[in-house]
Amino acid sequence: MANVQLEFQASAGEADPQSRPLLVLGQLHNLHRLPWAQLRGKLQPRVTEEIWQSALSTLNPNPTDSCPLYLNYATVAALPSRVSRHNSPSAAQFVTRLVRNCLPGGVNRCIVMVCERSEVFASACALARAFPLFTHRSSASRRTEKKTVTVEFFLVGQNNGPMEVATLKCLASATEGVRLAARIVDTPCNEMNTDNFLEEIKKVGKDLGITPTIIRDEELKERGFGGIYGVGKAALHPPALAVLSHTPDGATQTIAWVGKGIVYDTGGLSIKGKTTMPGMKRDCGGAAAILGAFKAAVKQGFKDNLHAVFCLAENAVGPRATRPDDIHVLYSGKTVEINNTDAEGRLILADGVAYACKDLGADIILDMATLTGAQGIATGKYHAAVLTNNEEWEKACVKAGRNCGDLVHPLVYCPELHFSEFTSAVADMKNSVADRDNSPSSCAGLFIASHIGFDWPGVWVHIDIAAPVHAGERATGYGVALLLSLFGGASEDPLLNLVSPLGCNGDSPPEEMERDSKRRRLV
Repeated sequence: MANVQLEFQASAGEADPQSRPLLVLGQLHNLHRLPWAQLRGKLQPRVTEEIWQSALSTLNPNPTDSCPLYLNYATVAALPSRVSRHNSPSAAQFVTRLVRNCLPGGVNRCIVMVCERSEVFASACALARAFPLFTHRSSASRRTEKKTVTVEFFLVGQNNGPMEVATLKCLASATEGVRLAARIVDTPCNEMNTDNFLEEIKKVGKDLGITPTIIRDEELKERGFGGIYGVGKAALHPPALAVLSHTPDGATQTIAWVGKGIVYDTGGLSIKGKTTMPGMKRDCGGAAAILGAFKAAVKQGFKDNLHAVFCLAENAVGPRATRPDDIHVLYSGKTVEINNTDAEGRLILADGVAYACKDLGADIILDMATLTGAQGIATGKYHAAVLTNNEEWEKACVKAGRNCGDLVHPLVYCPELHFSEFTSAVADMKNSVADRDNSPSSCAGLFIASHIGFDWPGVWVHIDIAAPVHAGERATGYGVALLLSLFGGASEDPLLNLVSPLGCNGDSPPEEMERDSKRRRLV
């Protein structure tokens, strides 16, 4: 899958499935609405209309089903016929599974995706997750041929006209961002250390014409970033704070995305065990998602000031490692007594959000992190957890998740009941809770919020993606689609406007568009 190129086309053209294998994918009732004339050129002479109709009649999705049309060169697959209210109407997770399991092999392949226009964005991002870029299998290095998967959407329902060039460009940008994030998360720390992560940031900046701001190593200590410096100072590759800034003319608000970029988490001196440490290369998933989303958002035209803040460190063990009982002064000026060096993500993010508030003047701060193992218990493997000081944005995150396939579910936001878990006798707070049975994922987010203040008038959103950042042993690129959807109202792109829960929906009447726009501009 690593050498697969994804191409989105308005029409994939005609081809014998024996020379270009084909997967036709959609909900069963939508597959029945696909005219044979639209499909004939992609299946003949191997598959007749009678065989096609017979295959459709045998499909019985529970929740999914598939049927070969011609040997292993052509397949039709059915998504769940209905989904629950906490799932995406696109059934995005099932799209990824069916593509992985049912797409025939070959160098040049085709997918015909049958869905409604409102599901195009989520379906495309789900398709991208089926084609990870990273591999170090020796067999892959011996293969030099590039594989191509051409994707054609056939739209049903309302607004079912042909796919515009701008829409195809948006899908290409979004899926490129998803695959970039997944590649970074899949790459082990002996390659994706803080030095190399900074190179990834510089590369994106170069593509966009942006020079990143980088604060590194001892300069972090000198400038008061006690959280990032304290976590990363024991590692061979020093910690860093990096910022990519997009500041267009006419911007009316400033948005900061803050990403946790722990390139490897041993747990520090509060060291993880042999069964819990493997997989900790994925602890940079929040920063990776923000990098992929920032690249796509700027390429598609972002109308407001947007800053991507990357908090990079390796939580290593060594003579310089932070000890339990150490006290650090964070960028907010608050002091933190360390009682668990394995609760490091909140320390670096606290510095990141404080920087976004104090130095960048952000009106809206969103931090994204693989923060707590408890997130997977609280909201499961597929739904990230959202914690926010604003009810409108909590609802918006849930809706954006359903629109884009990166599912989200709220956590309890109640600092007056939960923040006392961090009480310290000798500092402003400890970094880990006293009672791990008292909503630990909420508490971890509240620790971050405390460094901008619970009375801060802006919008603060925390997304914990610890579980959905991977599926099995592969990264998902989770978070890219969510950020593009959630902030789609600030984009110039019509498709991102369509999937945004806060911005202007192209199908809305003018007065509703104006009201939604004002709701997005909350500050």
